[in-house]
Amino acid sequence: MGYTCPICEIPQQDETHLANHLAFAAMLGNGDHEEWLDEYVPEWEGMGPERLGERVSTFASEAEFETVFEDTTGGHDHPPRFEESVPRQRGRQAMGGDVGDVLAEAEAMTREMYESEEE
Repeated sequence: MGYTCPICEIPQQDETHLANHLAFAAMLGNGDHEEWLDEYVPEWEGMGPERLGERVSTFASEAEFETVFEDTTGGHDHPPRFEESVPRQRGRQAMGGDVGDVLAEAEAMTREMYESEEE
């Protein structure tokens, strides 16, 4: 059982994944997701994923998905991580200090997140 995003209807595994989907889409400039969050959960920017997930799940449709999620399997081969499947950006320094710094920080945070999930 999972949730369907109330804006784009992309299936999400649980409340936390729904919250992360909505927040990341909003922060990355998806106006529909940001406007929805501003209307239905105006204080969303100060919430963590668990608390936001509890709030947004009340507006989302519960649905059963044919996709098997990672926590429902006894283990399986994972597809390559996103950052492993995309060629590295060339010339990060050429983008300017701030952009390069932001990208480097995002890459480090993503790496830490995956490493903590593997433990």
